[in-house]
Amino acid sequence: MATDIAATPPPPDPGGGATTARDDGARVPPLRRIWSNYVFVKVRKAFVVVFVVANVTFFLGRAMPGDPVDVMAGRLTQGGMSMDEARAVAINSLAYDPDAPLWSQWWEFISGLATLDMGNTINRPGQTVAEAIGAYLPWTLFSIGVGTLVAIVLGLALGMVMAYWRNRVLDHVLSVVASVLGAVPNYLIAMLLVTGGGMYLGWFDPIDLRGTLSPGVEPGLTAEFVGDALYHAALPIVTYVLAIIGTWMLVMKASTTEVLGEDYVTVARARGLRDRRIAFSYVGRNAVLPLVAQIAISFGTLVGGAIFVEQVLVYKGVGGLLLDAVNYRDYPLLQGLLVIITTCVVLANLVADLLYSRLDPRIRT
Repeated sequence: MATDIAATPPPPDPGGGATTARDDGARVPPLRRIWSNYVFVKVRKAFVVVFVVANVTFFLGRAMPGDPVDVMAGRLTQGGMSMDEARAVAINSLAYDPDAPLWSQWWEFISGLATLDMGNTINRPGQTVAEAIGAYLPWTLFSIGVGTLVAIVLGLALGMVMAYWRNRVLDHVLSVVASVLGAVPNYLIAMLLVTGGGMYLGWFDPIDLRGTLSPGVEPGLTAEFVGDALYHAALPIVTYVLAIIGTWMLVMKASTTEVLGEDYVTVARARGLRDRRIAFSYVGRNAVLPLVAQIAISFGTLVGGAIFVEQVLVYKGVGGLLLDAVNYRDYPLLQGLLVIITTCVVLANLVADLLYSRLDPRIRT
């Protein structure tokens, strides 16, 4: 009897006190706390996604027909050179060993990626992948950054106007415009700008806007450089603005309409506060709060979509570089570009998750 009484576990604490190591945070091992930390979990998942995409990119690139030597040899044979001679010239000209085992190429890629070394390009001997991408990526980020910022500011403002004037003529017109712009792909908008605004209406010269800088303009923090960069990036920026502003208008309208029905807005009006203060301090601030996370996601997804826009507008960003990497089977350059694009999207989602968890701590649990 005494043994049974001694073996009986104590009753649970009616006051809800922690009695186990699982419930008592002080008893959880430090490594376990770090492993289950919300931020660490999100970062860990982000690394896993990038690693998986990097491996898929490696094998997908080599699954395409032909290798760099075959592509270059095929171009040389068009000039009358025999295939054997063309392959010999291609092997000597390219920084690529066609006889290297696949596992050796994979290990070189993964080990280099772990040290942020993406290797050398194949068709640009002596130039690293980082140098090649670094010469084009800033222009893509510049055009996307400016276009996204303008689209979000205008979209949020027009969305609030639509919510305040809902079910009126202005609301109906802006809703139709936003729906149409949100349904048209960005590369099609770029084509319409070039053909419609440039060729038919003559508002600008599409040929003069090609490239990123005019001849003779040197990069630097000068008014000439900034003005010329904005001039050449005008069409990509306008394209990005038109491509995403419609979505932000509709989302902001829905969020503002929901906030306008909240009790605190009614109380603010009953207190006699001015409409402008209510719109900015009560309605606008709370309507934008759920959309903050989507801003980072919008920026990340545009990096991938910029490839087609830059090809249509002949803007020298990563779009043309990626196309060259595919056409010439430049595996290291292709891998580096796709990994960077994926990283931009993953980082944007990571920032959105972490930012939203700060705005709403309940997400962490």
